[in-house]
Amino acid sequence: MFGKEQTAKLLGYSGLIPFILFTIGIWIQIPMVSDSPYILITYVAVILSFMGAIHWGIAISNPKEDNFRYFIINVKPALMAWATLLVPESYAIILLVIGFIALIMYDWAAEKSLKLPSWYLPMRKKLTTVVILCLCITQLSFVIH
Repeated sequence: MFGKEQTAKLLGYSGLIPFILFTIGIWIQIPMVSDSPYILITYVAVILSFMGAIHWGIAISNPKEDNFRYFIINVKPALMAWATLLVPESYAIILLVIGFIALIMYDWAAEKSLKLPSWYLPMRKKLTTVVILCLCITQLSFVIH
């Protein structure tokens, strides 16, 4: 049986599969994934919302602290993710990159007050790096194609 850390890492790194698959699909134009940009943007928007929701969990799990800011931080990624579904794909990619960078920068800045496990931010750094790379490669495809 996996512990929390192993489970989180397994799910986190497995979650990169759609990022990588649809980024490759955009470049080699696989018929089965002809809507790769839309599918990728939708998936990334869901993941950005999920990442913001971590702050909601932090706020709920510690009712003794002033948690107002964690609730606010949670809402911003979800709203940004939703907005990406309403704009042209090339703008959506830019917004998603900004969203992921802003969220990890917040996590780094608030690391001590968030009381995150020691393995969390190193894992997030690796995951966020792959996500941003996939998004930048996707954005490049819009420029070239």
